[in-house]
Formats: sequence, C-alpha cells, structure tokens
Amino acid sequence: MRMVFRWFGEGNDHVSLDQIKQIPGVEGIVWALHDVPVGEEWPMDKIIEVKNHAEHYGFNIDVVESVNVHEDIKLGLPTRDQYIENYKKTIENLASVGVKVICYNFMPVFDWIRTDLYKELEDGSTALFYEKAKLEQIDPMELVHQIADNPKFTIPGWEPERLAYLSQLFEAYKHVTEEDLWNNLHYFLEQIIPVAEANYIRMAIHPDDPPWSVFGLPRIITNRENIRRLLKLVDNPYHGVTLCSGSLGANPNNNIAEMVREFADRIPFAHIRNVRVYDNGDFIETSHRTRDGSVDIYDIVKAYHENGFTGYARPDHGRHIWNEECRPGYGLYDRALGIMYLWGIWDTLERLQKERA
Repeated sequence: MRMVFRWFGEGNDHVSLDQIKQIPGVEGIVWALHDVPVGEEWPMDKIIEVKNHAEHYGFNIDVVESVNVHEDIKLGLPTRDQYIENYKKTIENLASVGVKVICYNFMPVFDWIRTDLYKELEDGSTALFYEKAKLEQIDPMELVHQIADNPKFTIPGWEPERLAYLSQLFEAYKHVTEEDLWNNLHYFLEQIIPVAEANYIRMAIHPDDPPWSVFGLPRIITNRENIRRLLKLVDNPYHGVTLCSGSLGANPNNNIAEMVREFADRIPFAHIRNVRVYDNGDFIETSHRTRDGSVDIYDIVKAYHENGFTGYARPDHGRHIWNEECRPGYGLYDRALGIMYLWGIWDTLERLQKERA
C-alpha cells in the first residue's frame, strides 16, 4: 500500500506540503489542475509547475484526481468527440511527467452531494452530512448555493462554470436513462483506454456518491454488480476502479471488503474512509476508526493486505476537528489521524504475516 494525500495546490489549500511531509508514510500528493475548465486539454507548463513544486518536498505526483469528464460526453452529444480528443491529449501530457493513475467519475451534473457541510457530531467535531428527507424536498439550485457559496475554498466537483448552466443540464438529462449513460460511458472508455494503456496510465473510475439516483439523475457506479458490468465494458488492466469505501458504504447493502477481494487486480487507487448510516437513510462521515461508523475499515484494509495491494491509497473525507478552518472534508488533522489508523492496521497485519511464516 502506497500512501498519498489529496492536495488542492499552492494558494488553493490551507494545508501546506511541509505539513503533509510530517505525516508518516506519505509519499505523494493527489492533485489536479482545478483552474482548467472541464473539457480542455491540461497545459504542460502548469503540469510541470505542480511536478517541480511537489518534488521539492520529496513527493511524487503519480495520482491525479480528477481529470473531469465533460457533460457532453456523458450526454452522448455530437460534440463529445472533441472533448474526448482533449482528454486523450491530457492523458499523454500527464504520462510525460510520470503520472501512473487518473481518477475520474461519470456522475451527471453533480459530483458528491451532501445537505450539510458542518453537521456537529457528539464529540463537538463537525462533518459532511446527508439528510435524505431534506434532499427529497430541496430545490437543486438551493443546494448549489449552500455548497458552492464558499468564499474561502473551492469545492471539488462543484465547478462554477458547470453549475452556472444547471437548469439547461437538467433539461438535457431529462430523457437520459441509466442504459443511455452506460452506453455513453462505454463509448468514452473504448476511446481512452487504448491511449491510457499506450501511456502506462491506469484509469480509475470513482463510484457515485451517494450510490443512488439524486434529483432523478441516472447513476450507475453504485454496487458490486454494476462494477462487474463496468469492468467488462473494456476488459483491460488499465481500466479500473477507485474503490471508495465511503461512497459505496453509504448503502449498507454494499460489502466493501468483499469488493476488494473480487476486484483487487482492477483497483489501482483506494479511498478509505468511514460513514455512519442511519435507519432512515441519512448518513454522516466519521473518524476512520471502524467502531465509529458503519463501514468495517479493518476488514477492508485486511482484504487489501491479503491480496498484496501495492496500489495507492489515501484517507478520504475527514471530520473538522480542533477548530481547524478548512475545505469541507479536507482538513489536515483528521486525515492525518486516519492515515495513522490505516497504518496501524496494516503494520499489525504485516507483523502477523511474518510471525506465521
């Protein structure tokens, strides 16, 4: 397991690289060019600038999250081919500086969705919260204002240039079914996976968050059966999954550890985090510790260890603790604690394996 840490860039993240360097076992940053509009080719000068800055602190830039997919590709519009060509060029540009994994998603309109960015937990910390009943009643534009109206930090997955056309996007998706989305994803994958393979980059799709339809929009990367279908669309080791225990774990029917055991050779990148799921369908993000949530983090890490996982892993959304002012879900302190919990499990499994040998 190779530990990495998501970082939003110089001037766009309150967490500095010298702080990340003090977290034991972190060898790389997970990054993106957040200022490049979705669909455009990533320019080499900006890519090299990130590489040089990271290497100055001893970090690799092996994992990119995310090269976002333009909505025209998801909708299957005639204009998609130009955006796919830009995507191919971005893959080639990233390969030229040593990138090994590209995380992306195929969620229509919205990326992750929550109804409260700072819901208080019993211990006084706050965390991202999803209230099912509220989401069923709220207008999408109201949700956009709640989440995107953050003057201090940009919110990944809630790009202003996309959300500015929200009503048009909803109209465009009005008659798009799940099967349509599957077909459009298949078309996209057939175009980009050969380019990824030629450049030794593993593409790793992120599951839908949450893993069910929201606002009537189709969502397809939601469970074990659908991941099986996904991987068969293009049967190629360079086509894989970013297995996110928190996204999939919001549905109690998803057994993440068993997914790890089944899809281990197609998981180049892992997001490991916990959520507490309530009987009414609400969920809140917790510490990474197994007993604090509904996801068996121990068994997930054990499954990776059993399969000799040598891919990249990062702690995902953390709580906001110790009065830290941070991007929602992306504070320094709780993610650092999460890393040490994951290393604690991993090191124990390593010791047990040696003792049994």
